[in-house]
Parts: sequence; C-alpha cells; structure tokens
Amino acid sequence: MRGIFICCFVLLVAAAPGAQAGGQGYPGGQSPVGPGSVGGVTGNGSRNSPQNEIPTTPIEVKPEKAAAKAYAAGNKTMAKAHELEGIVASSTDPEKKAKAMSKLDDAYGKALDQFTEVLRNKNDMYDAWNQVGYVHLRLGAYRESVDDYNHALALKPDLAEAIEHRGQAYLGIDRLDEAKAAYMDLFFHARDAADRLMASMQEWLQSHRANANGVRVADIDRLQRIYLRILDLLLGN
Repeated sequence: MRGIFICCFVLLVAAAPGAQAGGQGYPGGQSPVGPGSVGGVTGNGSRNSPQNEIPTTPIEVKPEKAAAKAYAAGNKTMAKAHELEGIVASSTDPEKKAKAMSKLDDAYGKALDQFTEVLRNKNDMYDAWNQVGYVHLRLGAYRESVDDYNHALALKPDLAEAIEHRGQAYLGIDRLDEAKAAYMDLFFHARDAADRLMASMQEWLQSHRANANGVRVADIDRLQRIYLRILDLLLGN
C-alpha cells in the first residue's frame, strides 16, 4: 500500500501546471531560454530564427566588378555628352544651344564621378584615365588633364587620342614646345589626329592674336613660326 501511495503522489506532481515539459519545474513555468536567445521561444510562442538574431554582413563587391560597372555607366554618360557636343557645335538657336551646354556640363560632371569610381577600384585602366583627361580638358582644367593623360600614356604609350588631347591641354597652359612635340609624334603615325591638333594650334594663334590674355608676344610669335614650319612639312609631303 505504501508503494502504491508513493506512485500516485509522483503522478499527481508530474501532472501539475508548473511541472510541464516547457517549464521544467522553474517558477511560473518559465524557461531560462528567454525570447532573445537564438533558437528560443518568443513571447507569442513562435521560435526565433538565427537569421533574425545575427546581423548579416553586406557582401563585398570585388574591385574588378565595381570598376567594370562604373566604366559601363561612364561610357553611357559620355555617349550622351558627345551627342550634346554635336548640338552645341551645330545649333544656331541661342536658347537651344544654351540649354544643351547646361546639360553638357552636368554630363561631364557625372562622367567624371563615374570614371573616378573606376580608378578608385582599378587604377591601371588606361581607358578610364583617357576619359577623365578628356572631361578635364573640356572643363578647362588643363593641368589636371595633362596629368590624366600622362597616366594613360604611361600605361599605353601609343594611344593617339591621348597624345592629341594632351597636346590640346598643353596649348591650354601655353606649353607650346610640348604641343609641337605632340604634333610631330602624331604626324608620323596618326595623321588625322595630327591635323586636328594643328587646327587647335591655329585656333590658339587666332585667339591670342586677338587677345594675348597674359601670354607674351614672343611666345605667340614662336608658335606662329612653329605653325609655319608645320605647314612647310605638310607641303613637302
């Protein structure tokens, strides 16, 4: 009889509300695994997911992929810029021309940001240096343009476009001997680019003959002599 009584008592205790499997005998039936524990039970009875508990780290984008994405975006912006350049050059409507110039400045600024992002991730892309140099040239930042083209040509010395535009940037800062050297370099292997640079030299002469803008008359005369020697060279060929 004593054994039967003890068994009945144990069964009654096990069936008590505070002794269910979730409470394990803790006061009020609460488990030490609180709502904030990974894999624990929330106040509404749902189980926490470890993904909700552990902060996730953003996936790092590889520099090569980031550079390629920025370069594609920059090329798209430059295509729009070249389209606007055509409108500015050909439009006879002052209002339309002014509007295109405003949009062109915005496009140059956007492209500069995009190609700078390319070089931030991969600074050995000569194409990106070439594009940054062109934007700086068109914005009138001639010294920056020369520096950009120096980077591009260090990576690809025979890039005719960079030689031509660096020659134009040299003219912008009145470095006439360097502009002449650029022309002579192009004359022997990229005649079209050489012709465009010569046209820029002619424009420089005309604008400085009309307004020296701080340039010495002797320097203007010197470029005039250079220009005439170039013409002699062309006539001799």
